[in-house]
Amino acid sequence: MSDPIGPDRPVGRLILAATPMGRSDDASPRLRAALRDADVVAAEDTRRARALAASLDVEIGGRLVSYYDQVEAARTPALVEAIAGGATVVLITDAGMPSVSDPGYRITVACADAGLPVTALPGPSAVTTALAVSAMPSERFCFEGFAPRKAGARAAWLTALIEEPRTAVFFDSPHRLAETLSAAAEILGADRRAAVCRELTKTYEEVRRGTLDELARWAADGVKGEITVVIAGAVAGEPDLDELADRAEELVADGMGLKEACAQLTRGNGASRREIYQRVLDRRRDQR
Repeated sequence: MSDPIGPDRPVGRLILAATPMGRSDDASPRLRAALRDADVVAAEDTRRARALAASLDVEIGGRLVSYYDQVEAARTPALVEAIAGGATVVLITDAGMPSVSDPGYRITVACADAGLPVTALPGPSAVTTALAVSAMPSERFCFEGFAPRKAGARAAWLTALIEEPRTAVFFDSPHRLAETLSAAAEILGADRRAAVCRELTKTYEEVRRGTLDELARWAADGVKGEITVVIAGAVAGEPDLDELADRAEELVADGMGLKEACAQLTRGNGASRREIYQRVLDRRRDQR
């Protein structure tokens, strides 16, 4: 395969660098060196990048540019061009690993498509940290990003997790946490085990473990800080068609078509779309 950027052209690299979630002394020596030596540091927040460098007693040696959600698409081509021209670009986000619900995916894909080197400086990650301290099974897990903001989308998302056997990890806003946990208790079951991890690695770190119902009642009083939630996976069993029919009707009430709702509810629970659809029709007929 031919070199997409030409055999005589110098090639730099993209470095995805994990940053501390709260304690600057969690930074690796390699992160310090990368901030010092990179030709370009692309940062989700340039002010936080400067503060991080100062706390590490490091001077950012290259050009510092902002790289957050709203400018990610516009900034990517120039950064890829710089890498193709021989520059080392270090990408950092406010905390944790780039690309994990943070900027990074777009430029990684662009570099991969252009045949440019991409590497990572591993380090702190709220996902694996929360999983480790949650006391939930960790052999298999799924990361669900941020919990949906709107009630209908959140219900649909939780419904898809009803029979998910893997431990689920996701982020949530402290302002919406109580609503999310209440909805999870209703849809996944009040006794489903979970953990809420708040301010991981920081001074006021707190890990609350309990049932979804217990955690929802605790969160109702208000919670502050960065939140990561871990929910235990489902125990395999026969699908409850009446419960799935209830969920289908709720999704329909929120504006989703019945066939689409039934198709979504089949994920991971062993029930077929036809079974759920027929149960809904049967119950509607019985209610006439």
